Amino acid sequence: MTPGPDLQQLITTIKDDTGSDDELQQLATAASTISELTSTGDAALGFFVDRARGAGKSWVEISAVLGVSKQAAHKRFADSWSTTPQFDRYTQRATNVVRAAAAVARERNHNFVGTEHLLLGLFAEPDSIATKVLTGRGITEQSVREAVDVLSPAAETTDPSTPAETPYTRRALHVLHGAVAEALTLGHNYVGTEHLLLAFYRDVETVAAKVLLEQGLNEQAAWKDARDLLDQYSK
Repeated sequence: MTPGPDLQQLITTIKDDTGSDDELQQLATAASTISELTSTGDAALGFFVDRARGAGKSWVEISAVLGVSKQAAHKRFADSWSTTPQFDRYTQRATNVVRAAAAVARERNHNFVGTEHLLLGLFAEPDSIATKVLTGRGITEQSVREAVDVLSPAAETTDPSTPAETPYTRRALHVLHGAVAEALTLGHNYVGTEHLLLAFYRDVETVAAKVLLEQGLNEQAAWKDARDLLDQYSK
């Protein structure tokens, strides 16, 4: 296994990044660096927990590997998805997609925002990387809508108990949180539409993932196309 930086290497890196001998400035850099390392580490661990869950591994098996109780593993990696994510890192286009998803849910008379609504919401931003990946593979808003109609048909009437702010399903929250982790995986300090798209594959049992796979876009292809487009923009 490739070893991580030892303590002395980390201290040297922090001092170099600070660019000053002032102890308080070095402390501030250290706090920021450790916080970022912790967030990245948690995201990486969550990524592999998701993969294990997607492969059908139980929480008992996962907790045994992590060396914690089943309850502790579930609380850290499952219950955390139930909280509303922070959207401060989301780009304007990604934010627009999330808003569009809520509009799609209302249009379909659903009292929840699910992964299917997030997927349809991507088409509200036709020039976004995610939507270009989809259309580049021949996946259109119409084809997605037809597939969603089969798996999650629109309701005939609006549920009168629907709150003013339509709540996210647990799986939709998983995607919204997972998009942040996907951004960290790619070394990005923002969350774009491409990260939302990649986050759908963290749970292949969601409506969005099923639709994407049925229409021929697997995770590897989505990754490749997204990276190719990002490389083009960077040039």
